[in-house]
Amino acid sequence: MSISFQHVSFAYPGNASPIFEDVTVHFAEGWTGIVGANGAGKTTFLQLAMGQIEAQTGTIKRKGNMVFCPQRTDDMPENLPRFVSATDAEAWVLRGKLQVEENWATRWPTLSHGERKRAQIGVALWQRPDVILLDEPTNHIDLIARGLLVETLSSFNGLGLLVSHDRDLLDLLCQRCIFLDPPEVVVRFGNYSKAAYDAQREESSLIARREILQQNLERLKIESKRRYEKASRADRRSSKRDLARGDSDGRARIDLARVSGQDGQAGRLARQPGSRIARLQEMIAGIKIKKRYDTYFWLEGSVSPRKCLFSIAGEIIDLDGARRLKVPEFSIMRGDRIAITGENGLGKSTFVRFVLDRMDLPAERLVFLPQEIDLAQTRSIMEAVHSLSREQLGTVMTVVSALGSRPERLLENLDASPGELRKVLLALGVIRHPYLVVMDEPTNHLDIPAIECLEDALRGCPCALLLISHDLRFLSRVARKRWHLQQHEKEITFSMKELENTGD
Repeated sequence: MSISFQHVSFAYPGNASPIFEDVTVHFAEGWTGIVGANGAGKTTFLQLAMGQIEAQTGTIKRKGNMVFCPQRTDDMPENLPRFVSATDAEAWVLRGKLQVEENWATRWPTLSHGERKRAQIGVALWQRPDVILLDEPTNHIDLIARGLLVETLSSFNGLGLLVSHDRDLLDLLCQRCIFLDPPEVVVRFGNYSKAAYDAQREESSLIARREILQQNLERLKIESKRRYEKASRADRRSSKRDLARGDSDGRARIDLARVSGQDGQAGRLARQPGSRIARLQEMIAGIKIKKRYDTYFWLEGSVSPRKCLFSIAGEIIDLDGARRLKVPEFSIMRGDRIAITGENGLGKSTFVRFVLDRMDLPAERLVFLPQEIDLAQTRSIMEAVHSLSREQLGTVMTVVSALGSRPERLLENLDASPGELRKVLLALGVIRHPYLVVMDEPTNHLDIPAIECLEDALRGCPCALLLISHDLRFLSRVARKRWHLQQHEKEITFSMKELENTGD
């Protein structure tokens, strides 16, 4: 089992710059993490490895039976009906480990995205592949299911390529990581934490080196200026233009200086720093440091004049005919930052829809980022971005840049990646001066740097927040209250408590 890239280059039709250029890398047994910003080509890299798309130049050699698990969970896996009804030991073990139920093939549309993801991975592993390619396998997965998934993937003995924003998963599974920064591909050995530490140390070293070179350049410029001024004075001294016709002594001194070479030496010294300055400038230009953006991009007017945004009376919601969600009476205030947590399938997204249906905020003051958006909606949203005014587009692109994506690359393609689209949706919300931002699994599909940027941005958000997430590390930095769903027989209830915001 193996995958080998040999001098591979790839660019999407119509794009001005390539995603990958002259990539050579070999994969053998074990897990390799694929890391990079949204839009850097992580999914494209997997598709090239799988053979779903072809490289423009170079070759990709594959050996072994391969299975690809895509990021999206819209479509039911083709082999799910066979998997849930299979009686072989492998199927029983996988269904048990991942808690996949026999009726999931018949009620796929009603499954949560977390349940769909577990089913998708179960079907893939049941096919006993030599090579498995996973695109964001822990998206939508709750903490309990995540533990089951980690245990299952840890026992896989083949070749695995893993695209993930889950830092803990990358640390547990991977022996090396591939960092994508178009058009470059950098291989770093060790798990994600070690590889990221090495990358950060290299960047810090480059920054320090650039600062030293910049200081040397400034000193050399000052010395060059001093020498130039000295040479200019010498040039004036060697000129006879301003001497009186009868000043024979002055003319003799100038002739002596010319013969001795004193003034010529000054000129030569003045010219020496020029080539050194050019060399330093070239060295500084060759040191590439990724640009960092300010993550505070909220506009004035994003605070409601009403202290209480809305109140909702208690109600019972029927989930599936067998279970009920008991919603308590509650209010959301303009400064609230609320986290909604709970296992997959307990009705978190149903609760958010219930809240949105009963909210009396002006539509333009409410921003909702759903858990998943299909391709047709993605293209519609991106077409809307292209029709914005210049001022609005500038603000949208500022937000996207602050969250780590390249605006120029994003505008070239209507088929934005799921992570890029989440950044765009938040940016479209920012230009509406929202009073409330509601996000269903906001860290799904986002790359690791973007998650950290989003944490910083939401901590400075002036409006109220309502967030559904399984990422407790993220929530602890952003939210102040936690509403946790838990099931007691057929009734699902809320427990509400204050969260200690770490902010670190």
